[in-house]
Amino acid sequence: MNYLLAIDAGTGSVRAVLFDTLGNQISVGQKEWSHLEEAGVANSMSFDFETNWTLVCACIKEAIQNAAINAADILALSATSMREGIVLYDKEGRELWAVANVDARADKEVRYLKENFPNLEEEFYADSGQTFALGALPRILWLKNNRPELYEKVASISMIGDWILAKLSGVIATDPSNGGTTGIFSLEKRKWMPEMAKRVGLKEDIFPPVLEVGTLMGNVTQEASIVTGLSLATKVVMGGGDVQLGSAGLGVVEAGQVAVLGGSFWQQVVNIPSQTQCPKDMGIRVNPHVIEGLSQAEGITFFSGLVMRWFRDAFCDMEKLEAKERGIDVYTLLEEKAKEVPVGSYGILPIFSDAMKYGKWYHGAPSFLNLSLDASKCNRASIFRALEENAAIVSSINLEKIQAFSAIKIEELVFAGGASRGELWSQILADVTGCVVKIPKVTEATALGAAMAAGVGCNVYENLQNAAKALVVWDKTYLPNAENTKLYKAIKIKWQSAYEAQLKLVDANITTSMWKAPGL
Repeated sequence: MNYLLAIDAGTGSVRAVLFDTLGNQISVGQKEWSHLEEAGVANSMSFDFETNWTLVCACIKEAIQNAAINAADILALSATSMREGIVLYDKEGRELWAVANVDARADKEVRYLKENFPNLEEEFYADSGQTFALGALPRILWLKNNRPELYEKVASISMIGDWILAKLSGVIATDPSNGGTTGIFSLEKRKWMPEMAKRVGLKEDIFPPVLEVGTLMGNVTQEASIVTGLSLATKVVMGGGDVQLGSAGLGVVEAGQVAVLGGSFWQQVVNIPSQTQCPKDMGIRVNPHVIEGLSQAEGITFFSGLVMRWFRDAFCDMEKLEAKERGIDVYTLLEEKAKEVPVGSYGILPIFSDAMKYGKWYHGAPSFLNLSLDASKCNRASIFRALEENAAIVSSINLEKIQAFSAIKIEELVFAGGASRGELWSQILADVTGCVVKIPKVTEATALGAAMAAGVGCNVYENLQNAAKALVVWDKTYLPNAENTKLYKAIKIKWQSAYEAQLKLVDANITTSMWKAPGL
């Protein structure tokens, strides 16, 4: 039996997931990791590459051990990661500095760029689909301004998934889907645009080769073999961004296809031709897809999964005990109770993530509106349902924005990630969007997408499209309830008005934003 290994570097953990060549998950090794604020640097989120490399190695060893296989039977491996996180290297390829995805330290640098280069952000966005909010240019400028001794040594840049592959193969490179999230990249040409860095006074010679997903990079090096237990014969293959590879793992590989990925953050992605012009208002992010010729219009909902976890841990101790007694997951129990709550959750309006406004991106203060003192209506079940409805409502608004500029009519979508395990949540998503919602059998889509990339690199699959057709199997389908869709349309309008009012409270410094992009 032969195997493919996927290494998935997420925001909260890193995993090594082993698949057979038929797409069956065999084993997993997982370690949580933390990205800590750098001392004295507000809003920073550093990436500890030394500690985290030991965790990556431990995951790989654990996956091999749990599967009880010969490491030589792993034909190839690839990696995927949270996007936006960057690693900078010196001329010998040693790591100098790294940050994780939502590092927001470069507030002054974003302000500087906006004030001293009028309309530059709009110009760069038209080419790259990215704003300065999570881009690499302000962060590198921060390094130049605050750690000049490190900046002078910088010779190369990559993303975090690329860093894992570099540690395993000795080759520093990137792919369009991950590298494109730096904002120093052409959507249409799928290559770096070093002139962007030059225009703001940064080095223009630090950009590594761009390899399409599935490109063979080499084999596992001797040094990497010793610390991971991998075979020298295992091929190392270029991977990509977690959302884009996750889309491939869901079979979303053709123009016009749509996915909603329900994890810690929720992403709503729509495949569009690479030459599609970005929206003038910069309201939606656009990234290169892992499929040549395609980009992905992307809406992002902040913290949807994390908010649900917070609610569970802060308020649902009784449900935890009951779920344990019954031998079921606490979310399953909460959904059972929430099914008895009517559409609209008695008017409760959660205020957490706003719909995406990429050009001016900030959120209201976390809160609930329209709570009542009637415990039969305002309770944990109704608040839980309101949170599920809210995630679907924000997703729907983002999808409507994408439809408006792309002219793609959305009637069906794929739903995956942890949230898709909830039957109620899946039905609510169908009802709110008015779309048919399909659930894949393999919910670990991101890791499966990376395994597909590995398979392409060692000729198990011809390309990602063929791999998706061969491996993606559907589990459930949810049809929208037209009456509920009408009700949710009215709730959506009310929620948008309420959210605008909440943003005014943030603007007046009465409440504190849940998250604010650098430079605002």
